[in-house]
Amino acid sequence: MTEEPIVAVDFYTRRGCGFSMMLDRALARAGVPVHKHDIWADPDAAAIVRGWAHGSETVPTVVVGDVGLVNPTADKVVAVLSEKAPHLVPEGWEPSEPRAAGRLLRRVLGD
Repeated sequence: MTEEPIVAVDFYTRRGCGFSMMLDRALARAGVPVHKHDIWADPDAAAIVRGWAHGSETVPTVVVGDVGLVNPTADKVVAVLSEKAPHLVPEGWEPSEPRAAGRLLRRVLGD
């Protein structure tokens, strides 16, 4: 069985979260497609966040395939996209800290 291609990052948020709003704006500026999930309106979404955030409902939480990022920067999201869904990496994107992005990617992906 083949995996379905990733067409957007899953973006878990809740109304009024300033950190989520900042990340949402940064990803929108970069052109990263997102599929938003409101953890206050969707109990299944809240359960997914608790799974990635060690039992808490910390947002924003972003999931790219089998990688979950709790309260990430846009650079972290795009670094994971470069490995998991390179077709979603914004054209011309350069991380603000290239070496840090590489270290993060190795840590997140366990390489």
